[in-house]
Amino acid sequence: MAIVEVRNLVKRYGEVLALDHFNLKIEEGEIFGLLGPNGSGKTTSINCLLQLLTYDKGDILLFGEPMRPNSYDIKRRIGVVPQDVAVFDELSVRENIDYFCGLYVSDGTRRRALVDEAIEFVGLNDYVKFRPRKLSGGLKRRLNIACGIAHKPELIFFDEPTVAVDPQSRNSILEGIQRLNAEGATVVYTSHYMEEVEQICSRIMIMDRGESLACGTKDDLVRMVSTGEKVEIEAPDLPGGTLEALGALPFVRRISHDGTSIHLLCDNGTHNLANILAVLQERAVVFGRVYSEPPTLNDVFLEITGKELRD
Repeated sequence: MAIVEVRNLVKRYGEVLALDHFNLKIEEGEIFGLLGPNGSGKTTSINCLLQLLTYDKGDILLFGEPMRPNSYDIKRRIGVVPQDVAVFDELSVRENIDYFCGLYVSDGTRRRALVDEAIEFVGLNDYVKFRPRKLSGGLKRRLNIACGIAHKPELIFFDEPTVAVDPQSRNSILEGIQRLNAEGATVVYTSHYMEEVEQICSRIMIMDRGESLACGTKDDLVRMVSTGEKVEIEAPDLPGGTLEALGALPFVRRISHDGTSIHLLCDNGTHNLANILAVLQERAVVFGRVYSEPPTLNDVFLEITGKELRD
């Protein structure tokens, strides 16, 4: 079943068109990544989904039901971890998690068990009496996550949850998101870090200027773009005709030799490197290090959205 379905969503800020007939469909059990440049509409689309923003046109269905501002039964099934840490400085770690969990769970006994589980889940057992201002940036992020997931939501939105945290905290957060997904939660994840999206997301949408430009698995997206495989082979000395023989291979787009290494740009293929090495071996070329780089998600992103930096 589609957990999230958005049809022709339009959102304007005055003369600015933030979402332009935006469509989105997320299946149960996915970790779905939203990628886009600054101002592409990622956060606006999430805020519309959560009914935190009004919109001009379109339909939003969550769990197969229309999502409206007073859809409290649906909202109880949702968790939100915002980009900015949103906790109370006056409350301790435990009190913060208990407060946010209490917005969804009224039974005190059950809530205590859920709070304990959330504290254990994010690894804050040694900090339960600390106030947020005493925590490091990574620990604050973990507290932010605990507050958003303590009530065991079925659908969780993570908006840039690893901004400005150290590598250890980042890995802990990503592993936690994968554990939540393994336990049954559907996750919507926005990030500027390509490697994070590649690591945890089952499907990815690239959006810009309020529109969906491409959607699919990482492999699906890579197949959509013209960026080819890059091959570099360390080979200082080349017998005559070697470059011509390599350039005659049907998948080779461009070839050069800088005196130290051969550089090739190839069409995407599964046997490119084997065919290249076969030519070198036939001509008794002595070569060293071989490096092959297929198109990356970053290549896809730049080709689809353009290389111009926008704020």
